[in-house]
Amino acid sequence: MEERKIIFFDGVCNLCNGFIDYVINRDKNKSIFYTTLQSDLAKAKLKDYNISLETEYTTIYYYANNKLYSKSSAILQIFLQLSTFHKITSRIFWIIPKFIRDGFYSFIAKNRYRFFGKKETCRLPTEQEKKQFL
Repeated sequence: MEERKIIFFDGVCNLCNGFIDYVINRDKNKSIFYTTLQSDLAKAKLKDYNISLETEYTTIYYYANNKLYSKSSAILQIFLQLSTFHKITSRIFWIIPKFIRDGFYSFIAKNRYRFFGKKETCRLPTEQEKKQFL
């Protein structure tokens, strides 16, 4: 995989899209790239990590520094790329054991459409965002 930092997210999930908007607005260096889990690119890239994407898109993935992170670890790694406040928050949450963080993450992910709704189609980037979407 290339040296780009890439977030793989569910393109029809309102919560996921809100999170991507949040990151885009705070990624001052515009160093993070984005693609939906429904894309052919995501399916090809994640296959290298034995992750098969068929119809289940409940996990966010973050690729950086030749490592692939998932679930809460992906979120916390992404936060390390943002402001000082986000970096401190991330370091605090790393203290919580992964099984607890991921348990909470999985509960939200399983119910995200019910709690936050979903779109009929994947998110389309704005003109300003197009350079960051793969």
